[in-house]
Amino acid sequence: MKHLKTSLCALFMALLPAFMSAATPADEPITNPMLWADVPDPDIIHVDGYFYLVSTTMHLMPGAPIMRSRDLKNWETISYVFDRLTDSPKYDMQEGTVYGRGQWATSLKYHKGKFYVLFAPNEQGAMGDTYIYSADDAAGPWTLVSRLRHFHDCSLFFDDDDRVYVIYGTGELCELTKDLKGVVEGSHMHIFQREADETGLLEGSRMIKHNGRYYLLMISHVWAPGRHRREVCYRSDNIRGPYEKNVILESPYGGFPYVGQGTIVDSKDGDWYGIIFQDRGGVGRVLTAMPCRWIDGWPMLGDEDGLVPTHLRPVVNGEKELAIVKCDDFDNPKLGLHWQWNHNPVDGAWSLSERPGFLRLKTNRVVENLYLAPNTLTQRMEGPTCSGAIVMDLAKMRDGDCAGLAAFNGDSGVLTIKKEGKKLTLTMSEQTVALSEREKAVTGLEEKAIESVAIKQQKIWLRINGDFRPDGTGRGGYDRATFFYSLDGENWTKIGNDYTMRFDYRRLFMGSKFAIFCYATKKAGGYVDVDSFNYTRSNKAD
Repeated sequence: MKHLKTSLCALFMALLPAFMSAATPADEPITNPMLWADVPDPDIIHVDGYFYLVSTTMHLMPGAPIMRSRDLKNWETISYVFDRLTDSPKYDMQEGTVYGRGQWATSLKYHKGKFYVLFAPNEQGAMGDTYIYSADDAAGPWTLVSRLRHFHDCSLFFDDDDRVYVIYGTGELCELTKDLKGVVEGSHMHIFQREADETGLLEGSRMIKHNGRYYLLMISHVWAPGRHRREVCYRSDNIRGPYEKNVILESPYGGFPYVGQGTIVDSKDGDWYGIIFQDRGGVGRVLTAMPCRWIDGWPMLGDEDGLVPTHLRPVVNGEKELAIVKCDDFDNPKLGLHWQWNHNPVDGAWSLSERPGFLRLKTNRVVENLYLAPNTLTQRMEGPTCSGAIVMDLAKMRDGDCAGLAAFNGDSGVLTIKKEGKKLTLTMSEQTVALSEREKAVTGLEEKAIESVAIKQQKIWLRINGDFRPDGTGRGGYDRATFFYSLDGENWTKIGNDYTMRFDYRRLFMGSKFAIFCYATKKAGGYVDVDSFNYTRSNKAD
């Protein structure tokens, strides 16, 4: 007989129809941020009534997530371009790590019945630094087409005459061979020169063609008093130039000083939209949606005043509610696409089948700390507020094993159950990792234990609440994590301090994640069983 489980997620789904009215959440406007989670470096296309979106997830595996929506409001993850990267042992947390590296700024295109992606990891590869994959269906499977030299923040572009280009860096262009397996000799050129007012970053290339003209969108960071990041556009009648420039978005939003980097996309009805990310502190880089109006041949972003709107009507109405962060009772024999591992997983050290209905995480090597732990499983945290909780069976932990739940980043708030001899102790701690510049090796860990309690049973519930509501200062949000435990799943006790989550591009370069972990500090072979991950999110910003 299948075991019975108490799952808040399952209970919520069962009761949901009773609470639904004629005006479902799917019929309400898009509220910016469109995706209030870490979804940076977007590229987006529209094919046969669906929008397809790809984003950066760096060291998380599988990588290059493909998300899909009909209405720009309800999104689901439908595939990953690759399961793992193998160019370097650092992807396996050996001889260093790839924190903040891995898959970056992927370009997504559709050409003559096929989907294509191109990305250049910021980690040297053995066969070339750029990957090109293709698929007949965005849901996969994806097939590796070629490996090429490194192209920073690149845009793949298929022209009307079937010639193929990569636009990258700060205004550089190369033509690719028709089979996408090489660069046409002598094709490299600079298609524009940086203007005098471009005094900072100028990257994030996204090339489209509209009414016979070429449009290259880029993020620009102007180092001048009172100026911040903005989105600029270069246009030309010829892909090789000459190009002229216009600022198409320079807008604060939601208490933060700027929005910048993304692209534009049209719908089946011919309406155009801008999808641009915004740096939002501890939650990461979130996505905003806005109208794109063609004015004098320029794709001007924002409302009539050039500002990011608070609300935007969905492209279509009546779509079912979807999400990229989800509950999980681990009843499915295959891990859901809402999960990603921290670095390449050790496949023999986790299971959904050894104890059906549970995620089993086994220790497989002795490590010093969480940042070196294999098989840490993550999901994004979301704003405005969210809560993630797990139920964990501790019976098979060994001496020195550590397991728990974290608000994970370069600076983490962590709930750790540690077994010492026969004793179990739960500690809420603050942890900050130090990484070497070149190898991203873990060179140190600052760990501050805030509160500890003895645990005298083999089952425990852990919960982390995240609060990412902006404080209106332009310096970030509240970005608070609070920590709880329960011995029965009903009565919760707060433990430790409220913790301020942070975003640091020099280390992990990502937003905060829920992270479930189990690692050994003395001897491998122990394990924990996770019964469920229960998740809730509030859509109210105040």
